[in-house]
Amino acid sequence: MSATLSLDQARRIALAAQGLDKGRPTGPVTSRAVGRTFARIQLVQIDSVNVVSRSHLLPFFSRLGNYDRSILQRMSAVHPRRMVEYWAHEASYIRPEHYADLLLWQKRAWVGASRMDPELRAMISRRIIDILERSRPMTAAELTARIGHVEEKQTVNWGWNWNAVKRVLEDLFQEGLVSAAARTEQFERRYTLTAKVLPHLSGPAVPDADPAEAMERLVDAAAQAHGIGTVRCFADYFRIPAKAAGAAVDRLVQQGTLEPVTVLGWKRDVFRHVGARLPRRATGRALLSPFDSLVFERRRLEELFGFHYRIEIYTPEPKRRYGYYVLPFLLRDRIVARVDLKADRQGGKLLARSAFAEPDAPPDTAAELAAELRLMADWLGLPDVEVFPVGNLAGSLAGAVGAGRDYPL
Repeated sequence: MSATLSLDQARRIALAAQGLDKGRPTGPVTSRAVGRTFARIQLVQIDSVNVVSRSHLLPFFSRLGNYDRSILQRMSAVHPRRMVEYWAHEASYIRPEHYADLLLWQKRAWVGASRMDPELRAMISRRIIDILERSRPMTAAELTARIGHVEEKQTVNWGWNWNAVKRVLEDLFQEGLVSAAARTEQFERRYTLTAKVLPHLSGPAVPDADPAEAMERLVDAAAQAHGIGTVRCFADYFRIPAKAAGAAVDRLVQQGTLEPVTVLGWKRDVFRHVGARLPRRATGRALLSPFDSLVFERRRLEELFGFHYRIEIYTPEPKRRYGYYVLPFLLRDRIVARVDLKADRQGGKLLARSAFAEPDAPPDTAAELAAELRLMADWLGLPDVEVFPVGNLAGSLAGAVGAGRDYPL
């Protein structure tokens, strides 16, 4: 018979797996601590939105507090790399050991080179490979200039008006021939040959790799990062095909890596990783990026935490409920509030443009959120926090922020 867990227990397992079940380190955050956090969560999503900070930087703040962001730069841009770019849960930094496995299973129809003239595509591809073989890493714009390609600028598809060189680069990136060696200050990829980023790979995939075994490794990693979840949860983590992920779950159950469990109130088949930890209680506190791995799968988030969440960046302003860049606030084992944040770098302020408490938020929500906002402002190098009078938590939050100004954390 499968074990039966309460929803509270399932939540604590999920939080422990993500490193969000307890307080942050009290001393300076070391490179080793950042590396351990990345190994635990397996990947971080990349997004160009920089309203508060780059999205891949925020999950480490959520789990570690005030850390040196240059640590991630070294992990992703200095050999031997401990994180590399590829498609996973959207564009992501992943652990290098997952790269070859994802190459076998990530098949995405992007605005790439498939509709280009074959001769032009082949010519640009040859030129890119030849240049990158002999040169330093280069951006798409630098490669375009080196190749000497000129074309009329397109404006019909906002966000996807890539020129031919960029389209071919993205195809080569997906095929595993080209990778990102680093990012510029403007967050542009610096492309190079994958063999220079991951020297142990001599081609676009590991020779004779078994797709079924690769899928098992990916599902195992996703299950470790979840602690507990469904096939849909595990497949969504790396955005791998659900049917193949389900077959891998069955094999991992037979191998004893996953065990079926019953979670009261959760009406789907649920599996727990045998290495998952169940803490007696959760004591953590964190503002979560809209792209944090705890909130990836919205259905799981609602079933586990009773928290309905959507990113409203692309919602027209009059139709937004909570704001533009809204971060859920985790307190102990509940998500108790949400706050729309913006880093006003010129004014030296972290702006809370709205703040809403959940119906069952505990009495200390405002005080704990105020402390978290001051911690984030300090990490971002912003001297002040300003709370706008929007939302049912705004008044008490503004009072808590004001009361805490003279009391360092």
